Amino acid sequence: MRFHDRRHAGQELAARLLEWAAAGDLNDTLVLALPRGGVPVAAPVALALKAPVDVLVARKIGLPGRPEVGIGAIAGDDPPLFDEQVLEMLGLSEDRLGADVARERLELHRREAIYRDGRPAPSVTGRTVILVDDGLATGVTARAALHHLRRQDPGRLILAVPVGSAGTADLMREEADEIICLHEPTDFHAVGQWYDDFDQVSDDAVIATLRNLHARPSPS
Repeated sequence: MRFHDRRHAGQELAARLLEWAAAGDLNDTLVLALPRGGVPVAAPVALALKAPVDVLVARKIGLPGRPEVGIGAIAGDDPPLFDEQVLEMLGLSEDRLGADVARERLELHRREAIYRDGRPAPSVTGRTVILVDDGLATGVTARAALHHLRRQDPGRLILAVPVGSAGTADLMREEADEIICLHEPTDFHAVGQWYDDFDQVSDDAVIATLRNLHARPSPS
C-alpha cells in the first residue's frame, strides 16, 4: 500500500475509521493531529467523522550531535519521556539533556500558540480521542503524546496512522486503547518511503488547514 500524499492517506484512514466506527461507539469524538505532518492526514478524518479537530504538539529530543535521532520526547508541560535503555547504552543522563529539553519546550509552546491562533486547548476528559500522525517510525513523539493524553483521563484513546513499523505499532498497543494502522510493512525503513509526495508541511499550511476546519459549522 502506497499513498499519493498525506491528504490521500487521510482519506484512506478516514474510510477505515468509518468502517470501524460503525461497529462501535465513537460518540463525543475529538481528533487530535501531531503537527506538522499529521494535520493534513487528520483533516479528512475529522470531516468524515464530523468531529472537532485540533493539534497536540509533541517535540522530539534528539541525540546530542545527531538531532534527527530521537531518544525522547515531550508533550505539553509533562516531564520528558526518554528511552531509558538508549540513555544507559550511550552513557547519557537526563540532566545532561536539560538544555535540549528546555529548547524544545520553547519551540513546543511557540507552535501551540501559532497553530491554535488564540483557541484554548480542547477538553479531553471522558472523550473518545483519536490521535493522528502521518506515520509511525520510532514512535517516540507518539508515545509522549499518548502519555500526555492518558493523564487527562480520556474515555477512550485511539492512535490512527496510515503506515507504521510493525514493531513500533506493537509497542504502541501498550499505550493506547486501540491502534488503527493501515499498513505495517515488514521492510519498513522510513515513513516517507510509503508516500509519492512527502514534502515537509509548513507552519502556514498547518495554520490554514486548521482555520478552514474551525470555520466549518460545528458538528451536530
